[in-house]
Amino acid sequence: MKSNYKKILIIAGIALALLLIWFFFIRKPDVPVVLQAEKPTYGYISTSVTATGKIEPVDTVSVGTQVSGTLQYLYVDFNSKVKKGQLIASLDKTLLQAALDQNKGNLLNAQSQLVLQKNNYNRQNLLFKTDAISKADYDSAVSAYSSAKANVDAAAATVRSAQKNLSYADIYSPIDGVVLNRSISVGQTVAASFSTPTLFTIAKDITKMQVEANVDEADIGDVSKSQRVSFTVDAFINDQFAGTVEDIRLRPNVSANVVTYTTIINAPNADMKLKPGMTANIIIYTKEVNNAMLIPAKALQFTPDSSLMKDYTIVGKVPHTGKGKKSGAGGNSAEVTHTVKSRKDSVGAIPKQGAVVWLLKGKTITYKHILIGLNDNTHVEVFKGLDTTDNVITGIALSGSVSATPAASTGSPFLPKRGGGGKGR
Repeated sequence: MKSNYKKILIIAGIALALLLIWFFFIRKPDVPVVLQAEKPTYGYISTSVTATGKIEPVDTVSVGTQVSGTLQYLYVDFNSKVKKGQLIASLDKTLLQAALDQNKGNLLNAQSQLVLQKNNYNRQNLLFKTDAISKADYDSAVSAYSSAKANVDAAAATVRSAQKNLSYADIYSPIDGVVLNRSISVGQTVAASFSTPTLFTIAKDITKMQVEANVDEADIGDVSKSQRVSFTVDAFINDQFAGTVEDIRLRPNVSANVVTYTTIINAPNADMKLKPGMTANIIIYTKEVNNAMLIPAKALQFTPDSSLMKDYTIVGKVPHTGKGKKSGAGGNSAEVTHTVKSRKDSVGAIPKQGAVVWLLKGKTITYKHILIGLNDNTHVEVFKGLDTTDNVITGIALSGSVSATPAASTGSPFLPKRGGGGKGR
């Protein structure tokens, strides 16, 4: 009897120990479900296209020479500011001057022969009129006189050509600008026999630069002239530069089966920070709204499920919308797939699309149809259906924990994408 009593005490002690272990270490307390909700706010929203490009001067001129020779004088260097008509270099003129002098001598000789043949023609003409010479002698005198006049014209033309070549030995700037490149030094021989060598590259006005951006074919449809652009360069990573889309060139660029289109962006450069050849990281704002009603994008992903019914009252259910998707908390909400009449705001037409969000009123959850516009993956523009007093549910969180509803995926960070961006200065 005593042995049985001890067994009962041992079993009771073990059971009590197990109960205490379960109560203090294993049992999970019944934590209430907490819904996260935010009220709509007014603010700025945009969609954008990202790209990279290279900064170039708006206009550059390559300065060369039409004659061969040795560079004798150099009056400008890299980064020199020049004016239109300014002398920037000179070739050795010795041979060109000698050629001009020789041609002038040939002209004097031709003119002397012309005087001689003219006098001879006058004599032969008088003799022919008195029948003192034959017609053949007269024709010979006329031919010699005409040939002498032609020789004078030819010699005069060679003199003008030699004078022009001599003038080409002095090289002048064709525009006002800055010397970007100098590819010749004093004493270097320039050979212009088959092609015109480039001696200088002059930028017309570097206070006005342009960015040649390579925009992916998937994004080029959203880009149009006069859209606002902001970009940064590695040299001034904390500065944001502004510009506008000037042109979209139709010629495609194909590299590794990737098709891009060159988009020209005007970029003022009054402070001279932008330099030719810099790489620019560009954001083209395709659509912008300055005073839009905004809700978090993750509100469109929320749909209540049965786990909320013990703490909240769910009124109604998501109406059937055809192609829309349904899921539990944190999944995609059902969306109306048809589009309605668009409006224009800041840049281009903004399509309106139906969607469903859930509102929190005390312990009651109700759905609401809304019309949405721009979506930058962080916020969504609301056209109709909400006001600033509504509590829009954005996700579920256990008490003291973070939200169980992830934000909308923004895709791979390594791929060009349409996205939102803050307003550049």
